[in-house]
Amino acid sequence: MKITLGFSPCPNDTFIFDALINNKIDTEGLKFEPVISDVEDLNKWAFKKKLDVTKLSYHAFSYVVNDYALIDAGSALGNNCGPLLIKKPETILNSDSLIAIPGKYTTANMLLSLAYPDLKNKTEILFSEIEDKIILNKIDAGLIIHENRFTYHQKGLEKIADLGQYWESKTSLPIPLGGIMVKRDIPILIRKKIEKVLKKSIMYAFENRSCSASFIKSHCKEMQQDVIDAHINLYVNSYSLSLGEKGIRAIKTLFQKLNKDISLVEKDFNEFSKINL
Repeated sequence: MKITLGFSPCPNDTFIFDALINNKIDTEGLKFEPVISDVEDLNKWAFKKKLDVTKLSYHAFSYVVNDYALIDAGSALGNNCGPLLIKKPETILNSDSLIAIPGKYTTANMLLSLAYPDLKNKTEILFSEIEDKIILNKIDAGLIIHENRFTYHQKGLEKIADLGQYWESKTSLPIPLGGIMVKRDIPILIRKKIEKVLKKSIMYAFENRSCSASFIKSHCKEMQQDVIDAHINLYVNSYSLSLGEKGIRAIKTLFQKLNKDISLVEKDFNEFSKINL
């Protein structure tokens, strides 16, 4: 069975999917066709049901939960890994300040709306361009994700707030940034098999870290090895193998803050728990 698979070019995604799409593990008869693009592209495509399996921001997932089901493997979820709001040291923000966001449907934008509801003057900019737009005075501040949280200070920019810390202070839970979703019209046994082989791919990546290096570097925006390693270490963790009770509770809390119904996600996990492959 051939399956379209969408994920971002960021190191945490290429790290976990490398073995899956590059024939380093047994995919048990599943053939994956990778589609690599920015996370906000993936978010928007989900509204059109473009891909069979896709990485999505959890914010976006809350809007397409009737079309896509979350699987237990592959999430970017954890502590001290949230998006950062940054600016030039001399900039003073007010309600009219222009804020760059990496996408309307990113979890980062959702967190910004919760933490700073008065900052409504937003513009969508590709995440990797936000730092330079601040430096060039095209925007007043920006919300950065991915590799940029490791590089902004090198460019003379300063942090206003860590929105992951904001989330954790309000919920005492890890921040659910993004997860792997599968179309609901794919049979549940196939969805379970996708989850199984993705877990194998992640385990392979953990056990053979150097094997994915060339694939990661061929796609990432930031080429410094220490930044790549820090990125992977931050976003790929035990929650990437299995959400567990705390991870599911974090996703439930996010849905509640968005006034979205979580019952279908809970039903999925109950059904999945009964299937052994």
